[in-house]
Amino acid sequence: MDFFLIPFLFSIFLFLPTSSSSSTITLPLTTFPSIPLTDHHPWKTINYLISASLNRAQHLKTPQTKSNTSIQNVSLFPRTYGAYSISLAFGTPPQNLSFVFDTGSSLVWLPCTAGYRCSNCSFPNVDAATIPRFLPKLSSSAKIIGCRNPKCSWIFGPNLNSTCRNCNLKSRNCSDSCPGYGIQYGSGATAGFLLSETLDFPKKRVPDFLVGCSVLSVHQPAGIAGFGRGPESLPSQMRLKRFSYCLVSRRFDDSPVSSPLVLDSGSKSDESKSNSLIYAPFRENPSGSNAAFREYYYLSLRRILIGRKPVKFPYKYLVPDSTGNGGAIIDSGSTFTFLDKPIFEAVAEELEKQLVKYPRAKGVEAQSGLRPCFDISKEESVKFPELVLKFKGGAKLNLPPVNYLALVTDAGVVCLTMMTDVAVVGGGGGPAIIFGAFQQQNVLVEYDLARDRIGFRKQRCTSN
Repeated sequence: MDFFLIPFLFSIFLFLPTSSSSSTITLPLTTFPSIPLTDHHPWKTINYLISASLNRAQHLKTPQTKSNTSIQNVSLFPRTYGAYSISLAFGTPPQNLSFVFDTGSSLVWLPCTAGYRCSNCSFPNVDAATIPRFLPKLSSSAKIIGCRNPKCSWIFGPNLNSTCRNCNLKSRNCSDSCPGYGIQYGSGATAGFLLSETLDFPKKRVPDFLVGCSVLSVHQPAGIAGFGRGPESLPSQMRLKRFSYCLVSRRFDDSPVSSPLVLDSGSKSDESKSNSLIYAPFRENPSGSNAAFREYYYLSLRRILIGRKPVKFPYKYLVPDSTGNGGAIIDSGSTFTFLDKPIFEAVAEELEKQLVKYPRAKGVEAQSGLRPCFDISKEESVKFPELVLKFKGGAKLNLPPVNYLALVTDAGVVCLTMMTDVAVVGGGGGPAIIFGAFQQQNVLVEYDLARDRIGFRKQRCTSN
């Protein structure tokens, strides 16, 4: 996530927040609207999702820097343009808004003020003119973050602009606000100012929560709930011990089916059913100059197998160096998994070897942008291997074919739903693997923050 300063200040009426507490929060995750296939544009959905995933990968790889409860549940919904959403309530009284669920960034921000503007934000089932806005003037708990507030440095670091540096001098009567922010994402951007607000759950209120009040955006149909490792993320501010989700199968439509996002701030002794998950340690984040890489969740991935056959590529791609080049991260905001070109070519080659009996659908590859694609239209039955991810310590995640192959035509053509940037031969900088949401569907994923590890369990993801 790229931050830049916005030179403006805003004023609203402010009062002190109130608080209460509770235990576990579970929210439903839903998918944001995708672009449906049509007779006139049969590849529009796929082309859009590929483009969005590549833009997202480009951003994640080359960013330009920067309690007393237990469990809460939130609904997680799939949306048509490739993301999953949750509903969160901010303010006193609470105002409900939808947010893109994103483990690849940290700031929580929302469309804000009656004057909010969003360009290029009309998506299927999303009209830019009717995007819900948060209205600070209707909330008695809204407060603008000041320069001297330590949370201002969460976003901008110790090297703030001259206004904030002067503001931090004890001899000054400091009433200046924290600078306005700007955030660049893979295919969009947003800008606004920082608020202290109350985050409201049915069983818990979180006062003094840092949230971005965005007044203008580009290509962002909703706010974003950042679940990354930064201090401004939702897990960090809520001091969660762990959070988990299970992404429902993607049909690239606005399905009403949801699955739970579980936020757990309880003690380790509260842990339950953990022995049914397979755990692997997170890899240590790079310590280089790019602060954005410190927000990601790096996986201790050791090997990729197709069937029982290891995919051969240099191991160095799985280990990030001190500058943040290489390594594998997991990202709920990416639709399709991204692989640096040497890894992608090795995966594609091994898949072609094992599926050699099925003819390549070169025409579909050219139209869809996916490859390799295989024509199975004349087959009475088909057999595809599992794709296996092996982690440090021996943990394995076996992905069934539906997690890495997709039927992209009614005529019977399946394609690999992983991609690379063909223009970057060596893979470029940043993470070499970005494990996307399509590959995570019907897998319970637990981020055990207290023990610095990730857990997996294959299961059917439903709201129950």
